[in-house]
Amino acid sequence: MSHIFKKYEFPDEATADALIDALPSQYDEELDETHPAHNHVIVKLHHPIIEQPVYDDEGNIETDAVLAENFSVDVLWQGIEAQPKDWEQYEITLTDNGVHTFFGIDYI
Repeated sequence: MSHIFKKYEFPDEATADALIDALPSQYDEELDETHPAHNHVIVKLHHPIIEQPVYDDEGNIETDAVLAENFSVDVLWQGIEAQPKDWEQYEITLTDNGVHTFFGIDYI
């Protein structure tokens, strides 16, 4: 099965959720729940740490971690030839694997 590994940054979680929720889904009347009707794997990374916190010798935080401003999401698209068009504007390009990979699949 072919796959496409993409990384995205959104202005906030609500924007990411809107695109995730727009992906194919199906409603289960018996459970009164909606479930994905696709094989894509989506991982919300939230606001990754871009600078680690600094600790003193006793383990107390001297300087807080710095988090990314944007909301990050990694997607392993499966069974499609290209990412959905409405996701394209949020795609980012990294020069390494970043903070997350899927099942040992390299991003680069």
